[in-house]
Amino acid sequence: MTPSPNRLRRRRAPAALAIAFALGLGGCAGDSTGLGVNLVPQEQVQAMGVEAWNAIRQQTPASNNSGYQQTAQRVGNAILRGAGYDPSTWEIVVFQGDEVNAFALPGRKIGVYEGMFGVADTPDQLAAVIGHEVAHVEAHHAAERANTEVGTQLGTQIIGAALGAAGVAPPETITQVLGLGAQYGVALPYGRNQELEADRLGLHYMANAGYDPDAAVRVWQQMATLGGQPPEFLSTHPSPERRIAALQQEAAQIKGR
Repeated sequence: MTPSPNRLRRRRAPAALAIAFALGLGGCAGDSTGLGVNLVPQEQVQAMGVEAWNAIRQQTPASNNSGYQQTAQRVGNAILRGAGYDPSTWEIVVFQGDEVNAFALPGRKIGVYEGMFGVADTPDQLAAVIGHEVAHVEAHHAAERANTEVGTQLGTQIIGAALGAAGVAPPETITQVLGLGAQYGVALPYGRNQELEADRLGLHYMANAGYDPDAAVRVWQQMATLGGQPPEFLSTHPSPERRIAALQQEAAQIKGR
């Protein structure tokens, strides 16, 4: 089902994905800077993720749709098991809002907005979305990007900008730890290769969990047909044609075609 343009209009700037980009900082086990050091300790990354999640929870109500929450929990748990995680150590919440958006944060948090269910309208399609986001966290993509480019300072600015853009006042603890003071609107997108890798990893998580990898192709085809500006979830992603072709090829390999 394709949502109307009104469904895509933001009531809030969706900061969650930008926070997810930033909070990957320092998450790599190896050296992501080329300088022999990791700029942000893993413990601090996890703490930032939890603090950002708490700020979002305070400002954005959870969905009252029990069906959405049950579906997200069931699908998310299966994807996490497919990725080798213990689902009991993760928190999964569906948030109110027509945003076509989902995110995963260090600190083991997954959020899905109600609007996503209008596009990913089957469990298999939702598995593709959640698998993609979990793959970004698992692969530490934001750490690769941010540490290589400019290091800690920009990463901390992005977190503050993301919270500010959503109308969320950063908790004092975040402000103290991060030294916020960035101008709003700063963003640090994943690279195209990272997006394609997250798609690929997400397909394998889906297959491991018993979902149909071909559903990933269908959900991105749905995304590509949305009228007007693409939703935030797609704003930094590769072209739909390239993404769909890569998904079709990987899905065929997984299914042995």
